[in-house]
Amino acid sequence: MSTLDRIIRLLRYVKPYRVRLGSAFVCSGLVAASSAAYAWLVKPVLDEIFINKNENLLLVLPLALFAVSVLKSVFSYGQNYLMSYVGNRVITDVRQELFGKLIRLPIPYHDVNTSGRLVSRVVNDVTLMANAVSGVLKDVVLQGLTFLAMMGVIFYQEWRLATLSVIVIPLAVLTTLRMGKRLRSLAVSGQERMGDMASTLQETLSCIRTVKAYGREESEAARFQQSNSSFLRTTMKATQVFSLGSSHMEVIGVVGVAAIIWYGGFLVINGSMTPGAFFSFLAAMFMAYTPIRKLANSNNQVQQALAAAERVFDVLDLKTEQDMEKGRLELPRIAQSVQFDDVTFHYESQAVPALNDINLTIHAGEMLALVGSSGSGKTTLVNLIPRFYEPTAGRILIDGVDIQSYTLRSIRSQIGMVSQDVVLFDDSIRNNVAFGREGATDDDIIRAARLAYAHDFIERLPQGYQTIIGEKGVKLSGGERQRLAIARAILRDPPLLILDEATSALDTESERVVQLALANLMKNRTTVVIAHRLSTIQQADRIMVLARGAIVEMGTHEELLRRGGQYQRLHAMQFQDVPDA
Repeated sequence: MSTLDRIIRLLRYVKPYRVRLGSAFVCSGLVAASSAAYAWLVKPVLDEIFINKNENLLLVLPLALFAVSVLKSVFSYGQNYLMSYVGNRVITDVRQELFGKLIRLPIPYHDVNTSGRLVSRVVNDVTLMANAVSGVLKDVVLQGLTFLAMMGVIFYQEWRLATLSVIVIPLAVLTTLRMGKRLRSLAVSGQERMGDMASTLQETLSCIRTVKAYGREESEAARFQQSNSSFLRTTMKATQVFSLGSSHMEVIGVVGVAAIIWYGGFLVINGSMTPGAFFSFLAAMFMAYTPIRKLANSNNQVQQALAAAERVFDVLDLKTEQDMEKGRLELPRIAQSVQFDDVTFHYESQAVPALNDINLTIHAGEMLALVGSSGSGKTTLVNLIPRFYEPTAGRILIDGVDIQSYTLRSIRSQIGMVSQDVVLFDDSIRNNVAFGREGATDDDIIRAARLAYAHDFIERLPQGYQTIIGEKGVKLSGGERQRLAIARAILRDPPLLILDEATSALDTESERVVQLALANLMKNRTTVVIAHRLSTIQQADRIMVLARGAIVEMGTHEELLRRGGQYQRLHAMQFQDVPDA
């Protein structure tokens, strides 16, 4: 995407606020006219009051200056407020659109992009884009109009001097363009370093207990210092380029003013120009150079904004899950089976398939347990059902129809998931449970909590269901968090339930309570259980053993023990019948 395309696309976000933006432009024009009036009034003040000693104008001209200053203040306020309003609305719109895009991108995208980098795009990059709208756009309009107004005064006072003064403008423009190209590349690099720093910060703070438990504060501080120092180096390079450009602009401006003073003084001495006209010209000249310097300074913000816009638009141009899905059918409530037909799956970063030629039928109403060593493909298999990932080969069918034919929303609306790593939000207990179903009533939430054996401990909390539980539910115990997750799944009332080692991190007492809650949750549902503790799945209708992405055994608990295969060895090791080799 070219620079012009990015600018045009960025300006589209301003379109809904064009009335306010137009009003801001009008105010900018009036501010510029007021500045030109200041410069023009220098001539009558100097010539009529100080040289000709005109007493009639002694009162009129100061009052005129006061009136101009009042008008300029009013218009300046209007311009600043309106530009700020437009900029803040744009930042809100872009940030909302970007967030909406991120949460709709497929899981593989999030696997390779850390949350810290994505947060940096939503927060920092969008802010830089908004600065271009509210700050830079304001400067471009105001300073541009001010420059034109001053040039009008300059040519009105003395066209020969004005011609001399504009000779330096191409030099200033050339300096600005050369500086801009370098600043943009540094801006891209700086925003990437900012993303790395945000990623390190987010990772460390989210794992603060682990950091403290292992006494790794110093090493984490050193890791953050690396990304922090990298960002500093990039920032200082940008500052160096910007400072050199500003110095060049200053020199160019001084050379121009020196030439004007020399030639203007010559005209005054020879009587071709009055002192008042010369100083009015000089005042306008100084006031015309100020917009040029400010526009050059704004170039830094422009380059940062364009670099940020490129990163933001790269995300906005990605295809979401909804863009890529071909399914148009609404999935009715699962009534027969979920079937894996020669399913193979590769992660992009791995050469060996995570699943290889899986053929499996999960019958409606049955409980299927998945067991196997870490990395055998259990979690990958269940993640294919809600289409978090798409099979590399083969297909998955629900009630005999390829799931690709159904909409993502209708598939996921029929699946409830409870995992070992419970996801809770820094919100009230009520809202965390209600996350399971939109529009749930308080009675629905309490009923789900009772079935999950969570109602009693919730009632003992200071604010009951309105208790804020902290980030990831940090104010609750592991068993309490798990029961809230189960209550959320009960409220959702899905026909298909996926339990991913839901009790493996709990103590024995908490596990007993959670198992009771899970029993209520699994009633009359098709359930797929990933089990770590084999004692929890002995009553499963079928147990499937996975190894290296392939099914190696299938049967009931008793059948698999009698078979003496991999399941029997896993069982023996877990119950210490044989040494854990």
